[in-house]
Amino acid sequence: MKTSKKLLRCTLVTIASLTLLSSPIHAGAADQKGDIKNPVVKEKGVEAKNEEWAKHYPRQYNSWKETSKSESLDDMLKKKPQLPVLWAGYGFAKDYNAPRGHFYAIQDNVNTLRTGAPVSPITGPMPTACWTCKSPDVPRLMQEVGEKEYFTGKWAKYGSEVVNPIGCGDCHDSKTGELTLTRDYLKRGLEASGVDVAKLNKDDMRSLVCAQCHSEYYFKKSEETDSKGEKKVAMTVIFPWDNGFKGEDVEAYYDALNFSDWTHAISKAPMLKAQHPDYEVFVGGVHGRRGLSCADCHMPTKKDGDAVFTEHKVGSPLDNIENTCLTCHSESEKEFKDHLAIKLQRKEELMDLAMNGLARAHLEAGKAWEVGATAEEMKDILQDIRHGQWRWDYSIAGHGAFFHNPEEVLRLLAQAGDKAQQARVKLAAVLAKHGVIGYQVPDFSTKEKAQALAGINMEKEVAEKLAFKAALVQEWNKEAVAKGRLNMDSRKGMSDRSSYSK
Repeated sequence: MKTSKKLLRCTLVTIASLTLLSSPIHAGAADQKGDIKNPVVKEKGVEAKNEEWAKHYPRQYNSWKETSKSESLDDMLKKKPQLPVLWAGYGFAKDYNAPRGHFYAIQDNVNTLRTGAPVSPITGPMPTACWTCKSPDVPRLMQEVGEKEYFTGKWAKYGSEVVNPIGCGDCHDSKTGELTLTRDYLKRGLEASGVDVAKLNKDDMRSLVCAQCHSEYYFKKSEETDSKGEKKVAMTVIFPWDNGFKGEDVEAYYDALNFSDWTHAISKAPMLKAQHPDYEVFVGGVHGRRGLSCADCHMPTKKDGDAVFTEHKVGSPLDNIENTCLTCHSESEKEFKDHLAIKLQRKEELMDLAMNGLARAHLEAGKAWEVGATAEEMKDILQDIRHGQWRWDYSIAGHGAFFHNPEEVLRLLAQAGDKAQQARVKLAAVLAKHGVIGYQVPDFSTKEKAQALAGINMEKEVAEKLAFKAALVQEWNKEAVAKGRLNMDSRKGMSDRSSYSK
């Protein structure tokens, strides 16, 4: 009887959610009756300023603005000091924080040491593609200048253009309010995986608008010719879904291309960096298989007087557990959280084992090169390291991977640990062959020690970033305001936190 009641409650809640969320943007109760047509926010193009949407959808906007309260900064390199060793030679070894609310998307992208300290539109380490998931200004630009042109040049090229954080225009058509895919690279990724994009329905869209950004991708380098006949290099976002969504499927895709994101600074392994494969991991989990969407758990419906609308304070379902998890799960809130804590602890233990094994493998490989190991001796070892680290990263890089698909996360972590140990066994033999017995890797127990091993000059990195923020960023903001792209009032209450200046 208890099970029947639980299933009935879950079914009713799901039906209610589907009914409400299949409407365009749910301005209020009158919309559900069809008494009011959805207002036009902008007749043509993309309205990137979220406050313009607020004039027509105040409830949704005010709940979105609540993401500003997710302001605390969690320095993951400090919390997990293995990371700078795992990412040595790559920007993530400098700076990597747990995600904050959508309100901070632009600020965090500007603040991170990974985007460097450009001094002009043509300088800095990163391409324009690094803006792609941070703002509705991106689909605006893609429409205005074309997708190919958008993906050419350096990140600093669009500093005064991409100024409004993740918001309404990322997911909704500015004219109709309907959910829409604003990034064509997602459509191409879906088609490559066998999906007929023309047959997508509103229920599909309640996850796919999120998948535009919460997915694995890489930058494909190509040479393009612009309208003036000038040669340019484009770094285009590509979703590697041709073989499927599992970690090994994407790994095989990259291996076939002989693609790597970077060469590891210590081990010299050709490495892959997982981005945030939330969607891929989610669809294979129990919630995805049973037809739930991202919105069901991250954007539940909310009542305000007679109006019912979709909550846009996108965040962890555990922050609103009564209206998310417990609409289907029958435990008390305490029981549910206690159960999750036990499961998460198991994941953390397995993750740390994999990370420690991989970090030691990188350092032992570095020692092997130092004492004269050959490329032939190291070939299989470097492949084990590449594959082990990829599976670790793919399993945990997604923001909620363990909640989305715990069995898959644990499976990949187990494989990651096994690959690390295989590499280390082979390395012990190579080191012994070159006269090194019982090698002990250097200490990487703190962020500072690990970054030193990775060869990072943090004092220099921080000084350059602060100079960039004091100069070029101020110019970007002034230009954006002068050209009507940015309303500085929309940033009121924004805290300027970073891992180097809290």
